[in-house]
Amino acid sequence: MTITRFSFPTTIHFGPGARKLVADHLRDAGFERPLIVTDKALAALPVLAEFHTHLAGLHVGQFDGVFGNPTASQVMAGAAAFKAHHADCVIGFGGGAALDVAKLVGVMAVHAGDVIEYAWDHPHVRPIAIDLPHFVALPTTAGTGSEVGRSSVVSENDTHVKRVVFSPKLLAKAVFADPELTLGLPPAVTAATGMDALTHNVESYLSPAYHPLCDGIALEGARIAARSLMTAVKEPGNIDARSDMMMASMMGAIAFQKDLGAVHSCAHALGAVADLHHGLANALMIDTVLAWNYDAVPRKFDELAHVAGVKGGGAAFVPWLRELKAAIGISGGLAQRGVKPEQLPRLVDIAAADICHQTNPRPCTPADFERFFKAAM
Repeated sequence: MTITRFSFPTTIHFGPGARKLVADHLRDAGFERPLIVTDKALAALPVLAEFHTHLAGLHVGQFDGVFGNPTASQVMAGAAAFKAHHADCVIGFGGGAALDVAKLVGVMAVHAGDVIEYAWDHPHVRPIAIDLPHFVALPTTAGTGSEVGRSSVVSENDTHVKRVVFSPKLLAKAVFADPELTLGLPPAVTAATGMDALTHNVESYLSPAYHPLCDGIALEGARIAARSLMTAVKEPGNIDARSDMMMASMMGAIAFQKDLGAVHSCAHALGAVADLHHGLANALMIDTVLAWNYDAVPRKFDELAHVAGVKGGGAAFVPWLRELKAAIGISGGLAQRGVKPEQLPRLVDIAAADICHQTNPRPCTPADFERFFKAAM
């Protein structure tokens, strides 16, 4: 039997008010000059100003140059801000983009070169050989689960192709998962990020890789997301639903240590070519790809239907997904989101080259991806 190595993530402080514990955590660990890494939108909102009030006594710097799908130049600017502030630690505060940049700010604060040179598939990949600055994460969306991940996705400045930097050193030293930070999310963002969390749980469970621990987490994450996503969208002040979605988000990111599938390959291509929000891209592709996957693993679809409370077995799971998407306001296809037919060849090329589909339940060819994109238009 093949020997498989398992590992699980970091310390998580979970619950309403968890953000108030950050200052004591940093002081107890001997740090006093944090750099907050966040995005432009959050920097203008009361939620960040309120968080600052819980950091009294620390010398706090802020980099808020993250926007859109994060690029290498944003990371390098953040690393420069870290050095200018003489920071001794990093606080990642935001959604997946801000948290991914925050991880890499720590890398580039102490390493030479350009961040893209640390991507796993760079032809002359550089090792992350130096211990990174202390990093803590506070998610403000419930989608990517980047706060518990050991990888970071960043786009090349010119091509916008997403690159992945992977190292256990990227793991946060502590996560402060406070669902109160998500109460102000508008319904469209709640829906898109929630579909991202659900996609992570579903695709990791369907992956043929061997990881029963992740399978259990993925199924429970799917159960939690299925019961609470619509409520979080329709009742944005419902703290129980917000808590459920934040937990489902983290569970999805923990589960996809096991790897993902072709939905994510499509979403990565859509992010690179059409600059689509990652969660929305997953939502627009998930039912098309999963309908194609069904025949390969029908029993797994039965189990997903069971945990999601879907009557009719595995064959009813994809129709349920379509109904869920419509109910939370995600309607239409790629064309209505600005994707053009002439972009199809590049979408296919990028999706086919993406690593995620290597663990799809059915092997995918470029012709398969072309069918997926056409069907989702």
